[in-house]
Amino acid sequence: MKKKDLIFTIGLCLLMSVIWISGELVMGLWVAVVPSAHKFWLIGIVAVTLVINVWHFMKEDESDHTDPKRAKYERKTKKKK
Repeated sequence: MKKKDLIFTIGLCLLMSVIWISGELVMGLWVAVVPSAHKFWLIGIVAVTLVINVWHFMKEDESDHTDPKRAKYERKTKKKK
């Protein structure tokens, strides 16, 4: 796991936690819902978080396809031309 993937995952978890807490506050204070709605809200938030995280990991990163040594060589040869 790369550093940027870890930062994305932590940021996503924090964002989804804030959304979950705000939804719980809305359901608890202003909107009258059945008790099972809280369980469905939690399951929905966890499912959305997992789907976004898996999508992010499956997305191809173009920076992995280039060899750093080859890229450095190409940059140096382009300057000389």
